[in-house]
Amino acid sequence: QVQLVESGGGSVQAGASLRLSCVASGRTLSGVAMGWFRQAPGKEREFVAHITPTRSIQSYTDSVKGRFTISRDNAKNTVYLQMNSLKPEDTAVYYCTSAKSVMTGNIRFPGNYDSWGQGTQVTVAS
Repeated sequence: QVQLVESGGGSVQAGASLRLSCVASGRTLSGVAMGWFRQAPGKEREFVAHITPTRSIQSYTDSVKGRFTISRDNAKNTVYLQMNSLKPEDTAVYYCTSAKSVMTGNIRFPGNYDSWGQGTQVTVAS
């Protein structure tokens, strides 16, 4: 299984930007779809973004479209989440995750992902 380590979180003011990184070890990510999820206190883990392994096709939850960008550098075995125009409602722990080779149903379903990082906290003050 791949090990994932996120970094780049922090505490910022509304309107600021952060770039999260997710470095993988244990296997190459070049053939693996990747995702970012987030979990706010008292809420369920929710889908944020997804990127396919080869053509890097991106998908986003509606609330972050136009503000967040997921990207990948397969040479560095790293996935990124660029977050611009941050809002207080973006406050959460952000998790990087690798998709299962065979997915059942929607990419937004956490059960379609197997390895998860430990998470990185993002706090946005108003």
